Amino acid sequence: MKFDIYKTILNSIKCFVLLGFVIIPITLSAQSKKDDEINLDKIPPRIIRACCAFGYDLKLWGVPFVNIDQVISIDDLNEHHYMGDKSEGIGTMYTHKGGFIDMGHLRDQIDWTRYLYTTILNSRGKGEVILHLRNEAGRKTLYLDIPAELEKSDCILLAGKITYDLSLWHEISTWYGASTIPLMPEKFSSFSVEDVYSNLLGIQIGMKALNSELAFNEVATKIIASTLDSLAVVKTPIETYDAYDAIHNKWYTSKKRIPRANVTLKRDTDVLNVVRPWLVPNDTISIKDPIVLDVPLLNTKGELLTDFYQFTIDLNSKIPVEELFPLKQNRLINQDDFVVLLTSITNDLESMEQNRLAEKK
Repeated sequence: MKFDIYKTILNSIKCFVLLGFVIIPITLSAQSKKDDEINLDKIPPRIIRACCAFGYDLKLWGVPFVNIDQVISIDDLNEHHYMGDKSEGIGTMYTHKGGFIDMGHLRDQIDWTRYLYTTILNSRGKGEVILHLRNEAGRKTLYLDIPAELEKSDCILLAGKITYDLSLWHEISTWYGASTIPLMPEKFSSFSVEDVYSNLLGIQIGMKALNSELAFNEVATKIIASTLDSLAVVKTPIETYDAYDAIHNKWYTSKKRIPRANVTLKRDTDVLNVVRPWLVPNDTISIKDPIVLDVPLLNTKGELLTDFYQFTIDLNSKIPVEELFPLKQNRLINQDDFVVLLTSITNDLESMEQNRLAEKK
């Protein structure tokens, strides 16, 4: 943002509201850990860093004179720090091959991949290991059953798949009303066109970093830079602003106020196994080879990664279980049920788009 977050929080109640909607995490500056220190006894928060609303010049309901602008430059990234640090560059930037990238999402998934990888290594040969995760539209639980002989490369793939499931559940749950702060809905940002791509990109960077023998922060910093370069990242913030301008009132609008859901006009729910970038139409660079990202599904032996874990959610009342899963005898779902939820959300979005177009006539 273009204002000092911490000073503003102290000086204005307005930015307490802003904190709730846009910069939800409060752990960002609380990290002072060494590069290779991982506390397996403390499960990370679902959102570690400040996440970004899609677009710029956005406004908050009930908060006049505050505009949200989180565009950053490639020169502002600085070093990556496991579990976050206030020196990290957080914001959005445009790439010609990967669309808009949310650096908060990307960095979070790098760190979740590392945390889960270390947990998986520590679980090998111990039978069923249970991790009670934080609530998010219900009680979340991760069950691991890792063979002692599972290779490091497969542990990395497994960490990537579980991390993706957790990130995907965040998008699903916020669509149905889950929020980090009570009474502050996050549906406006659910499945926005940069979110899932940024998540999976971070997971792939995290997996590459785990395959290196270098210190994690050091190698993650280098791979972030090289990955953005391979995506043809723009060199200046003005180019990201231009990209946003090209899709204003098409993919998002600044005419509505956060947290109204219709701030976001386009969303991407076709993300179960593959995630495709959303590129600005008529990009003058005319790049013909967008980078499509694959979700890790199989280990090196061709076995399903889901054979080694189960991620369950004991759903709360926000999600219409009886309607979506009429044959279920309880409210417990797992990662294999995501396809049903994604199909339902897709249908909802199609109906919303039809209504929006009808209103314009």
